[in-house]
Amino acid sequence: MAAREHASTVVAEGFAYAECPRWHDGRLWFSDQYGGSVVTLEPGGAPQEVLAVPGRPAGLGWTPDGRLLVVAMEEHRLLVADHGHLEVLAELAAFHGGPSNDMVVDRQGRAYVGNIGFDYYAGQAPTPTVLTLVDLDGTVRVVAEDLLVPNGSVLSPDGSVLVVAESFGHRLTAFDVAADGGLSGRRSFAELGDLVPDGICLDAAGAIWAATVAGGIVRVEEGGRVTDHVTTTRRHAYACVLGGPEGRTLYACTADADDPASALALRSSAIETLEVAVPGPG
Repeated sequence: MAAREHASTVVAEGFAYAECPRWHDGRLWFSDQYGGSVVTLEPGGAPQEVLAVPGRPAGLGWTPDGRLLVVAMEEHRLLVADHGHLEVLAELAAFHGGPSNDMVVDRQGRAYVGNIGFDYYAGQAPTPTVLTLVDLDGTVRVVAEDLLVPNGSVLSPDGSVLVVAESFGHRLTAFDVAADGGLSGRRSFAELGDLVPDGICLDAAGAIWAATVAGGIVRVEEGGRVTDHVTTTRRHAYACVLGGPEGRTLYACTADADDPASALALRSSAIETLEVAVPGPG
């Protein structure tokens, strides 16, 4: 069966490089990486900058007591915001061979943080790297190795399975999650051929929406069957999340360029949306 085709529409634009979207507290949150800020967007509203972040903000999440966690890519740090003041929760430079990147935070406030693993813009060859886990006390440990650009990640609703997009591995890789947050049972969730998965999100049926850079956004079931394909208005799709009042709005971060100079000059990055049949897991 061929994938169902869709087209998304722009609801906000003019950003340098929107990435790492999250739905939280009735709003979309995302990082404008080259703009250096965390931005929120309410349905039907205008974007609001809520926090300036040094070192290119990336992955977002929240502690159980409601504090914002944000990755500073260039500084290789996980930061925590308390009443608008940023503090360093963990230093990641000893673990991350390239810019720190996206993350997912579990119910205990533990953050799984990926990294690019090499200097992409300097033309370095792809290098396998690690996925790190940061505990709320700032302790950092490696929980998975030999990953090719571990990027967006999702956790199953019960927290027992983690799936990470290996961008340069062209696949989604699953792990079992232990009580202490450790990972085991590595296996393929889906092989994506030539597609380059970046940011991902999970729906209530257990399928994953993956932004695939130049290939649009796909909904893929475990085993690799693609059920839906979304064409965006911008050339590239970098991340997505399900949100909205009923969890059925697919928000996508898109842009025409991802290198810093072009992205800042063009400011073509947008937030695009599409209403979908299956909501997020809640």
